[in-house]
Amino acid sequence: MTTETAYVPRLKLKYNDEVKAALMEQLGITNVMQVPTFEKIVINMGVGRATQQPSLLEGAV
Repeated sequence: MTTETAYVPRLKLKYNDEVKAALMEQLGITNVMQVPTFEKIVINMGVGRATQQPSLLEGAV
């Protein structure tokens, strides 16, 4: 039997520890299940000019 700790992203920890409590206070919510949560976070970056200048793609990474 192995004991493994599950990886939890740092932003999720910050949300659960700090932001959720602040939202509850600010919105006047008493039930934890009523606090809004994130389902998915997407970061999008346009690299349109990289088709003409491949060197620009280096700065995107």
